[in-house]
Amino acid sequence: MKRLISIITLSLLTFSLIQAQSVTFAEDIASIIYENCTPCHRAGEIGPMPFTTYQEIRDWGPMIEYVTSINYMPPWPPDPNFQEFQGERFLSDGEKQKIADWVSAGMPEGPANAAPPLPQFPTGSQVGTPDLVLSFSQAYLHQGNNVDQYQNFVLPTGLTEDKILKAIELRPGNNKIVHHALFALDTTGQAQLKDAQDPSYGYSGFGGFGVDKVEDYPGYVPGALVVTYPEGLGQPIYANSDLLIQMHYAPVPVDETDSSIVNLFFADPDEIIGRTIQREVMLPFGGTLINGPFVIQPNTVKQFHGVWTVPSKISLLGVAPHMHLLGKDWEVYAVSPTGDTTNIVSIPEWDFNWQGTYFFKQFQIIEAGSEIHALATYDNTTNNPFNPNNPPKRVKWGEGTADEMFYLPFMFVNYQQGDEFLVFSDTSTTTNIEELANLRLPEDKFYPPYPNPTREDLTIGFSLSQSEVIQIEILDVQGRLVKTVAENSMAVIGPNKADIKLDDLAPGLYLINLYSDRIHMTRKFMVGK
Repeated sequence: MKRLISIITLSLLTFSLIQAQSVTFAEDIASIIYENCTPCHRAGEIGPMPFTTYQEIRDWGPMIEYVTSINYMPPWPPDPNFQEFQGERFLSDGEKQKIADWVSAGMPEGPANAAPPLPQFPTGSQVGTPDLVLSFSQAYLHQGNNVDQYQNFVLPTGLTEDKILKAIELRPGNNKIVHHALFALDTTGQAQLKDAQDPSYGYSGFGGFGVDKVEDYPGYVPGALVVTYPEGLGQPIYANSDLLIQMHYAPVPVDETDSSIVNLFFADPDEIIGRTIQREVMLPFGGTLINGPFVIQPNTVKQFHGVWTVPSKISLLGVAPHMHLLGKDWEVYAVSPTGDTTNIVSIPEWDFNWQGTYFFKQFQIIEAGSEIHALATYDNTTNNPFNPNNPPKRVKWGEGTADEMFYLPFMFVNYQQGDEFLVFSDTSTTTNIEELANLRLPEDKFYPPYPNPTREDLTIGFSLSQSEVIQIEILDVQGRLVKTVAENSMAVIGPNKADIKLDDLAPGLYLINLYSDRIHMTRKFMVGK
């Protein structure tokens, strides 16, 4: 028996070694690194070393294995099982195991002709060629006194006509001190006056911009994806305006300088902009917190609970949670007036060094009267290795790194019928139900009926992994047949669409049943009065 166990063990070990040795850079590892690591680890980006060739990646192979095995890299704070976002960068267990097997096998290169080509990354941008580049007019001196500085800079746009902004991108001049940045627009000239009154370049930004700004734009944090607004959506940027940048410079012991630039990307002249992006920021003031005030006593772990009641039906596009060094976790969700819950974002392990603005892969529809709940936990104990105070001190709201924040911006548009069907890709193109007929989706999927609730007409979209004969029926909530929509109807592989007349149905809740010999899919819809 011992001999048999030894033979089995040896066979399994031999199989494992053979499997590990079969993993090569060209065939298995290059695509993982190029997709998830190289966007930041290349010349001109924030990664401290480049990962653009086999030799570069091989030199750091053991380190790559370690940081991916503990989920430190690639940095992706949101819980992917809670909600999906554009630009997600996290590795599957299988991908992490491939990296481990490759390192264990000595990091073989494999056949060179099997390696995928290095992606064509834009130069000087994550997005592409900007329509307008705004630069500092001079270098800013950040004093080496170990103190945070929030400095506002005024960059005249020089625009002679109004534009629609599709994306904004900060290119930091000094990554060692640029912690994050906020953008706003001034059309009054107030910011230029404040700048002229300050002897340094720019003017102090503690407490905000200090002017009547007319627009806020998505901010910058290192490593965050620059997202282009989807087709038909954008934010206005006005003629003769000044772009304002509030730069948070981290505390450093020696003097440093920074001269950053901003890339602006505008909508094409022929793009029809139907709606402009709006922002709502949840702050711990004005009755937002149900367990305020926002004070974190020393040697305590405190969770604050904020609530925003949404006044009208909106289509939520993105969210950007922000806290400081005491931050421990976020969980944000919406509860509709009927009790339905929509997950927005969960960050189970907050990391001050990796935060961003997260845009959904699909609009999250929030009904009027819904409550958006935000739960944020802070650890002000000695068990928190990032606590800036030892021993812990009483901490309140503030913009300094040693202060704390409960700051939660939401990006949204007013709801329009059909928003349920808009799907955003990582390049921010969109699809809707009218476009499904032009797509090839080799999967079985039943899209939400539209409009829902409805009165007379209903549109359904579905895709199939193969062509086949289907049946479509409408049932009441007890499962009784109410109406036959399609009987022995041929549906093609990929996307399909059907328009259904419902003027003969009484108000109430119904099920629409789509099935064949191979599949069975069901959706609910409501017929209104």
